Amino acid sequence: MANNSTTSRKYDLEDRLVDFAVQLIALAESLSSSRTGNLLANQLIRSGTSPALNYGEAQSAESRRNRQ
Repeated sequence: MANNSTTSRKYDLEDRLVDFAVQLIALAESLSSSRTGNLLANQLIRSGTSPALNYGEAQSAESRRNRQ
């Protein structure tokens, strides 16, 4: 029998990725408004939010049937 905690954790990946993105956005907001701070904040936001979007896209993707 599978561990219920492990099973439920496996299927909440999208929720965890969204939570991660929210935490990174908060971190980016806390950086200084200097040129360097803005550059780092922009990069954090771009790289930290894309996994949730990519995961959602992959979940709805369909593959074509292989013909041989």
